[in-house]
Amino acid sequence: MPSQVLVLNGPNLNLLGTREPEIYGHETLSDIAALCEQAAASLGIAVDFRQSNSEAELVNWIQEARTSRAGIIINAGALTHTSVALLDALNASGLPVIEVHLSNIFRREEFRRHSYISLAARGVICGLGPQGYELALAAIARLIAKPRKRTASTQKATNKKTTNKKTTNKKTPAKGKRTS
Repeated sequence: MPSQVLVLNGPNLNLLGTREPEIYGHETLSDIAALCEQAAASLGIAVDFRQSNSEAELVNWIQEARTSRAGIIINAGALTHTSVALLDALNASGLPVIEVHLSNIFRREEFRRHSYISLAARGVICGLGPQGYELALAAIARLIAKPRKRTASTQKATNKKTTNKKTTNKKTPAKGKRTS
């Protein structure tokens, strides 16, 4: 089974497509969910795509993800700028987090330029519309990828380099100097 990533969407994102389309675009949240499903499949991961207007529900989902998901992508909406509870839950999850925003929050009102979420995030993608979710999925797929297995030949080469370093880095004492 592929690694599963939790994609969370906060308050009012259920209104996408009709709420301020000049800022957020005409795509609906269902459109973005379908885009995420396609992108995830091409990356060999799965997504669990959710939306809630409730801060408590988002916190509960993050806490549940600690043991069942490989990473979190979050567009916390307006809670980005106010929620220490989400920050604490994300930090406690121990999972890699990518923050996403459809609009460029740094070109908007001053209060939107502060993000509690970014204090827990490995990266922030904003201002690229729904494509930001695709980019976040690509980034998180790399973060959760399993390390490549070493073959016997690469292990031998690594051991040889380590042995060479050990022998070439030895310092011999100068003549007439004592070592302790």
